[in-house]
Amino acid sequence: MGKVLIVDDDNDLRAVVGDMLKEEGFEVSEAKDGVTALGAIKKNMPDAVLLDLKMPGLDGIEVMQEIRKIDPRIPVIIMTAHGDIPTAVEAIQKGAYDFTIKPPDFDKLIFALRRAVERRKLESEVKRFSNALDLSLEHMFGSSPAIKKIVDQITQVAGTNLSVIIQGETGTGKTFIANAIHSVSNRARKAFVRVDMGLVPDTLFESELFGYRKGAFTGADRHKAGYFENANSGTIFIDEIENIPLHIQGKLLSVLDEKRIYPLGSTTPVSIDVRVVAATNRDIRQCVMSKSFREDLYYRLGEFVIKVPPLRERSEDIPFFVNKFILDAGTELNRQIREISDDALALLVNHTWPGNVRELKNVVRKAVLMSVGDVIDKHVVGPLLTEFEVEEKTSSLSIKDAVRDVEKRKIKEALRRTNGNKTRSAELLCISYKNLLDKIKIYGLE
Repeated sequence: MGKVLIVDDDNDLRAVVGDMLKEEGFEVSEAKDGVTALGAIKKNMPDAVLLDLKMPGLDGIEVMQEIRKIDPRIPVIIMTAHGDIPTAVEAIQKGAYDFTIKPPDFDKLIFALRRAVERRKLESEVKRFSNALDLSLEHMFGSSPAIKKIVDQITQVAGTNLSVIIQGETGTGKTFIANAIHSVSNRARKAFVRVDMGLVPDTLFESELFGYRKGAFTGADRHKAGYFENANSGTIFIDEIENIPLHIQGKLLSVLDEKRIYPLGSTTPVSIDVRVVAATNRDIRQCVMSKSFREDLYYRLGEFVIKVPPLRERSEDIPFFVNKFILDAGTELNRQIREISDDALALLVNHTWPGNVRELKNVVRKAVLMSVGDVIDKHVVGPLLTEFEVEEKTSSLSIKDAVRDVEKRKIKEALRRTNGNKTRSAELLCISYKNLLDKIKIYGLE
């Protein structure tokens, strides 16, 4: 049931209460005064303290204040005579968990202690999860102030049922963050289902998300549960939400509001309890402004928004990643690489890393493979970054030309991903269909 420290100068009361608590399964220790109690707490931290209010030397209030300095999460239950109730109330105001009148009502005391110990264990579990989260995120992302802010945000939102949008460039670790939110939530033991909307064909969005019944369409020879049904009671992670077609956005909004789905071919709703975490490498607000993403769905999904900064905005994390990836690649490739030279590291720190951590890992891995000695030097690293350096040196300094180049590449990528479907490409690019046709003509992409 937990460890309870009884602090009272009355030997008989300590013995009676102690025996009663032991019968209920508590591990009991005793102290006859405040000084002895504080020493015992420092040696063997209890889950709760049953503390007499009136004692020689340090009184109960003073002892409680010292206990709070040692660990403010230890619940303290004050024991007091009937005439000292105002003082016991004062103790509650100063941080005591509860109080009981002497002689204690054993049933009420047991109930209060069980509740106090449960709270103590819950707080310890939350702290353990938070520490584990800090370590895992630091291991994955670094320890810059920007990452510490994300850790705080994950801790704040994980225990709620708020829908979350994670926004960041490709390679910044959005999937890992979504997993972290799920792992420290009250749904952690339930399913975590990921769906990448960029990989779902246009014609299958509805059936993949909401499922279908036998006979719903040609080839539907059985019942198939969709992603939402598979994630019931757990978390669904919808990646690349900017790819969701407008007509599906409306149905998704209804599902989130009504907490039920209609599989294709069925008129009977299926109730669901799903926490939604979404991710995007775009600024969805721009898609809202261009009318390619519903404003009401944006606000429904974005009850809490986490923005993941690109690696170039937290270059202080790069040395950590470089050393981590050297160790990982050395083990994988069986290479005895000891370190990286200062000038080689400087090249990596000053690089812009458009592919973020994923790209850095790739470069370091290649550097480990290509290095001759046990130190990675700039002669190995430099050529791996040459492609980007040459592009920067030879490209025009004109902002207008730069914008045109980026725009052209984005349009080509959208057309490639949609197999030339201009309607879907316009939605991906958050521009109108007519605007896309004009730009395709201007850039000769027909």
